[in-house]
Amino acid sequence: MASKDDAPVGAANGNNNAAQPALNVLAQYVKDLSFESPGAPNSLRGRDKAPGIAINVNVNANPLSDKQFDVNLTLNAKASFDQEVLFNVELVYGGVFAISGFPQEHMLPILFIECPRLLFPFARQIIAEATRNGGFPPLMLDPIDFAQMFQQKLAEDQAASKVKVS
Repeated sequence: MASKDDAPVGAANGNNNAAQPALNVLAQYVKDLSFESPGAPNSLRGRDKAPGIAINVNVNANPLSDKQFDVNLTLNAKASFDQEVLFNVELVYGGVFAISGFPQEHMLPILFIECPRLLFPFARQIIAEATRNGGFPPLMLDPIDFAQMFQQKLAEDQAASKVKVS
């Protein structure tokens, strides 16, 4: 016979009717993927030094319902050597998240920090495979500090709101 102590972790018991906070990934998907190597096959030859690689990251979130959100992680990586573009890879990787039980003031950090943090390893793998399949060594992106990105975006938005155009 099961006792009250055998209830799953986070399950509501008779003494606590408050909803437990929950963040669930309902779906993950590639929304857009592009790989270009405009100089191939010449761009595939060996070089004595590494190319310059510029990486851009962006996060967007849109509500689908009261508790479901679509979060898109956009990654762009462009490798160049001198003036020659070796490759350009663009990925928009999305996830549908069910979020409930969190205070309203926690929603933006969850959407712009936690959700992309969950999506990033999968997007990183897709970028690595795309560059490898393009004939280059796999591009292994370094971990991204989404908390710092979020704080920077908040600071930029706050600064922009203080500037008034007359």
